[in-house]
Amino acid sequence: MKRYIEKVNTLIESFPYIKEFYGKTIVIKYGGHAMETDEGKRSFALDMVLLKYVGINPVIVHGGGPQINTLLKQVGVESSFVGGMRVTDAPTMEIVEMVLVGKVNKEIVNYINLAGGKAVGLSGKDGNLFVAQKIYHDVNGQKMDIGQVGTIQQVNPLIIETLDREKFIPVIAPIGCDENGVTYNINADIAAGKLAEALKAEKLILLTDVEGIKIDDSLVSTL
Repeated sequence: MKRYIEKVNTLIESFPYIKEFYGKTIVIKYGGHAMETDEGKRSFALDMVLLKYVGINPVIVHGGGPQINTLLKQVGVESSFVGGMRVTDAPTMEIVEMVLVGKVNKEIVNYINLAGGKAVGLSGKDGNLFVAQKIYHDVNGQKMDIGQVGTIQQVNPLIIETLDREKFIPVIAPIGCDENGVTYNINADIAAGKLAEALKAEKLILLTDVEGIKIDDSLVSTL
């Protein structure tokens, strides 16, 4: 009960912002480190439901790095990173997709639905949402192949716009395919940013365990 009272008080304090963003879309990147406790996941889900109830359309793009690391370790696969990007061969890609689409995505959907919302889980493959393109890591001007790691060449937001109109909360795993059907792991920050641009979202919010974005060692509150 105390938690719900706190939410009501927050809503009262947030009324000017609710008026400002009523009917608008916001894209929220939900980082893997931000979803490590059950209480945190329940709180996040309730926040998303409240946003929808007051007329704001949240669209969630989630990560899952720690969860991927856990399963890879369990199956005896050692993770390696180049320039902050996970080296992703075909067997690793299968595990990444299994964790992001089959576990993390469905868990977020379940929490939102239990909180009274209507969430639908997707990946970038669904509705051809994310058309991906392979990327390489640059090492002294040379291209280094890091496997099935991609960026987004094109966003087709129709499926998200349709879900928004029908009062659903989209929850998206950052997995996409290229034009040849090859699956790629996409950085969730990039996916959220590209999707926000395609949807003409009013805000892009990054929920993560780091203190924020820095420019010249100074924290930036908005971009």
